[in-house]
Amino acid sequence: MTVHAYPETYLSKAQDRLGDAFDYAINSCNIAGEDFMRMFAGSSVSRRMGKGDPKYVLGKSGIEIALDVIKEATGKELHVEPKVNYGRSPEYWMGWALAYYQWRSDRQYKDILKVVSYNDLQRMYYTLHEADVTKFADIMDKLMREHFAETNLKRFRGYTNMTQAELARRSGVSLRSIQMYEQRHKDINKASVETVYKLAKVFGCAVEDLLEH
Repeated sequence: MTVHAYPETYLSKAQDRLGDAFDYAINSCNIAGEDFMRMFAGSSVSRRMGKGDPKYVLGKSGIEIALDVIKEATGKELHVEPKVNYGRSPEYWMGWALAYYQWRSDRQYKDILKVVSYNDLQRMYYTLHEADVTKFADIMDKLMREHFAETNLKRFRGYTNMTQAELARRSGVSLRSIQMYEQRHKDINKASVETVYKLAKVFGCAVEDLLEH
């Protein structure tokens, strides 16, 4: 089960704020969509939003968030009046949908935006903006799995330079099970809590770190 960075009751506010940030930066400040996404992905703002910092999830407006991102990336303070928009722009939907997926998956924005480009999101808008946002999230899950092919278990094992056999010996989990989890032939999310705990204990990480989003 994914542990979310902040309660679901705050989710709509986070979505609205990131939607407004994308809309303002791209449509009012005339920053190219790909450029603003790159700025946002590399910013401390995206990290703090991803961790549920109430200053950004609940406190600042979307315009303030966009201005913080732009200032951090360029060193410039912009003073641009927002354009009047009588409907939700495609750029608003992009930020709105990304905020939902980040909350649902608990992945970092910088990792999400390695997988999907501004042009990708534009194409998705035309087919998904009237659909339930969970459909966007399902597509993102598939793209993330394809991009980050290694499982979290294999990634942690690589960090420690540990062989599968050594991990099996130290954890007490069978070698065959470890192989099956790493090859995605078995779903580690459906393993017993005891099994995942034994593996996590060897790595010194949280159980949630080994689960797949």
